Order: sequence, then C-alpha cells, then structure tokens
Amino acid sequence: ILGFKMTGKLHDEDYKQFVPVVEAAIQTQGKVRLLAQFEDFHGWDLHALWDDTKFATQHCTDVERIALVGEKKWEEWMAKVCRPFTLAKLRYFESQEIDAAWQWLAQES
Repeated sequence: ILGFKMTGKLHDEDYKQFVPVVEAAIQTQGKVRLLAQFEDFHGWDLHALWDDTKFATQHCTDVERIALVGEKKWEEWMAKVCRPFTLAKLRYFESQEIDAAWQWLAQES
C-alpha cells in the first residue's frame, strides 16, 4: 500500500517522482494498492494529465485498489469518471474518513 498527498496543481515533474516509486513497488510486490489524498488540489497541467493517462494505461492491471481521499464534491465526481480507466476497485472517502480509507486498502480481497 502506497500513499501520496496531492496539493496544488500536478506537473510532469511530480509524475517523474511518483511513477518510479509505484513501478518499483509493482516490480517487487506485484499488485499494489494506492491512497491518493487531495488537499487544496487544483488539478493537472496538460503534460501531467497526459502522464496520468499513460500511467493508467500501462498499469491498469497492476493496481488492485485505489482510495481517493478529498474534501470537494468535484473530487468525488473525479472518482466516478476514473472508473472506466482502471481495473482497480476505486472508492472515494471524505477527508475526515482517511482512517477508513487505509482500513479499506488493507482488507483482504
């Protein structure tokens, strides 16, 4: 299980740090589970959006569960929009439910 906090606007440079960490975990552990915590999040720039699309395409079978934790309705909407692009179980949690998100990720399948 890997957790990341996303703040501000995501850029290509952010993906250059995030993707190798996830890929290393996939290489050593097989399938991974991810927690993405959004705090004062402002979306992606165009290059980062492309990076996100590439990552989802390349690793759609490597990610088992994704917990999205946020504080805005649009982040909940984003969780619904992302569903068709991943085979992972995907669930949205409000920011005050972060403990429940970690517990959900740790559950046996």
